[in-house]
Amino acid sequence: QLQASGGGLVQAGGSLRLSCVVSGSTFSSYVMGWYRQAPGKQRDLVAAISSGGSTNYADSVKGRAMISRDNAKNTVYLQMNGLKPEDTAVYYCAAKSKMRVVYEYWGQGTEVTVSS
Repeated sequence: QLQASGGGLVQAGGSLRLSCVVSGSTFSSYVMGWYRQAPGKQRDLVAAISSGGSTNYADSVKGRAMISRDNAKNTVYLQMNGLKPEDTAVYYCAAKSKMRVVYEYWGQGTEVTVSS
């Protein structure tokens, strides 16, 4: 089970840190990702972090976002800075085993609204 939190209303230029707690004992082996879905748009990958800590980011958030994980707390974070109105979306955390192509497990989403 994945439980995301940390969303809210923020002004443009502000920051938010999203958190996702994962239940179970296999968190450290998962690849973790943050996706977002804006109204009327598809769900897109924002950032991902491997079990070893390697990260990748969507071009739209590079330099403004940082994904991290704390294996002791079974938690993955997404720090977003310099927020823009176009960052407004529901953000979902997701998990998958290393060998999987698609994410297997999904959280319920946390809504981020950036006002201009």
